[in-house]
Formats: sequence, C-alpha cells, structure tokens
Amino acid sequence: MKASFLMCPPRHFGVSYVINPWMQGNAGQVDTALAARQWDALYAAMRQIANVHLVEPVPGLPDMVFTSNAAVVLDGRVIPAQFHHAEREGEETHFESWFRAEGFEVVGLPGGIAFEGAGDALYDQTRGCLWVAYGRRTRAATSVLLHEALSVETVPLRLVDPYYFHLDTCFCPLDDGWLLWYPPAFDAAARSEIELRVPAARRIVVGDEDARDFACNAICLAGNLLVNRASPQLQRALRSAGYRVIELPLGEFVKAGGAARCLTLRLDESRAGSPAFARAA
Repeated sequence: MKASFLMCPPRHFGVSYVINPWMQGNAGQVDTALAARQWDALYAAMRQIANVHLVEPVPGLPDMVFTSNAAVVLDGRVIPAQFHHAEREGEETHFESWFRAEGFEVVGLPGGIAFEGAGDALYDQTRGCLWVAYGRRTRAATSVLLHEALSVETVPLRLVDPYYFHLDTCFCPLDDGWLLWYPPAFDAAARSEIELRVPAARRIVVGDEDARDFACNAICLAGNLLVNRASPQLQRALRSAGYRVIELPLGEFVKAGGAARCLTLRLDESRAGSPAFARAA
C-alpha cells in the first residue's frame, strides 16, 4: 500500500516577509512561474510512489505550501502546529480544519507553546522514537508534551544555527536505520545523543555545501530519496547505502528556507510500520 502525504499548491507562495536567514534579500524575488513548475515536478514524482492529498492554499499565507510544518502525525493522531512567528499563525485553523474533515484525531498542545510540526519532530521507524528539535522555533517543553500526547519515546535535540532552524533542514532518518545529518546544526549534547543512538556505520554526514543545498531536507520512501540537490560525493554515499537519488531542483523554495521535505507532510506514519491513514487521494 502506498504511503500518504499532504501537499499544498504554491498558488500564493512567495517571500513577502523575513522570518529566517534564507529569506533575507529574497522578499519579492521569487519567480512564481518557476516555483509552480518546480512544485509540479515534485508533485508528479511523489504521485509515482505515494498517495498525495492536497489542502487548498489561502491568500495571504505564502508559507502554507510548507505542509511539513502543519503538524506531526503518528498512528492517525495529529498534533497541530502553534507557530513561533505571527506571520504563520493564520495557517493553523486551515490545517486543523483539513485534518478534522479527513477524520483524524486532533490533539492540541497547551496554548502559548511554540511547536512547528514535522519540521521539528521526525519519527524514526527503526528506533521507534520521535526526534524533537528545540532552540530555534519549537520550545524545549514540547518534547515532554509530545511524549505524553503520542505515547512515544521522544529525544530532544537543541539546534544552534539560525540557518537550520527546523530539524528537517539538517537531519533526515532514512530506511533501515540510516541517518543523513549535518552535525554543526546541533549543540554538543545533541550530537552526543545522536551518536549514541545511531551507529557510526549508519550515519551519513553532510558537508557545508550539501547542507546549504538542503540535502537533508529529503523525502525517503521505497528506496528513493527525493532531494533538491546532492553533490557527487553525497550521491555516491547514498547509493552505497542502497538509495536511488532523485534530484528535483527547488531553488525558488530554498529562497524561503525549504525544499522537498518541507513541501510534504507524511500522514500515515505508524509505530506498527503499517499505514494508519490509507484513503486514496
């Protein structure tokens, strides 16, 4: 059975404010026609390997296209985002309405605690844990709250680089226990925790150039790795690990601080390893 994802067409996408370093200097600089073509290519590639559901974009919410930030979903239970920046708060009600209409169980966190969905909470199927970042957008208390709401082990990781403000920009759990990651984005305690839990032989370290190209912001599914760009050296490492690397240029979205994974949200992640949400798109 195909996996299920949520995407949002980039009808209203652009850089109209600055809430991260990637946006600096890019306000009004997005080629919207090119962005639409780039998104369409990702959408077409995703539909080859997954069921893709769409949420209707809303005028005035340009970052709604980054559905990864909308929520974290595990076993059919949704923990919706509470955005750190006021510019994105308007997205919350639209995403929550979509989840409720689709029959998901929606469980909100206490008000006032910033949490930016699967941008900062990534489930590791091999280890049965939820890696949870804090320090840039999501608050440290979220790790405990997600543990209580989802009954899953959570592993808090502190992010320290403003350019890698979400976990999914610098950390990507892959199939079969592999990990793609950029160590400088984390503090020393987080690096030690990752190295303790993931054997060195299963860690693929991303260099500065690949990190800037959002190589960690990848979608791993059925042996495929969909990514904005990966250097020849990184591609060799990924192929050696058994992955088919599919480059899909997403440069217009990088101007806003996101790429492939940011543009999608997994809807059927399950601790049992089988889909928890399987309605055909």
